[in-house]
Amino acid sequence: MTVAFSTALSGMSAANERLRASAANIANLATSNQDRLSPEPANVDKVPEREINPANEVVEQQSAAYAFVANLKVLQTQLNTTGALLDIKA
Repeated sequence: MTVAFSTALSGMSAANERLRASAANIANLATSNQDRLSPEPANVDKVPEREINPANEVVEQQSAAYAFVANLKVLQTQLNTTGALLDIKA
């Protein structure tokens, strides 16, 4: 049962990290020498983006917010299901 909870909590944490990185990118927009932050691990095959595009960051923030809410709904459903099972067993 705890594995199901940890999956939803992990998804919420990842969405929170994406939102944090995107907000930092927006905050660093005024400085010209800042690289774009990404919550994903560095990939040696992929060249990291250097330029911060505000439109992309707004879309990333919206996407992260939707992912957070979706994982929250999954967690709520799991808690309700667990509560219903406990009520049946009691």
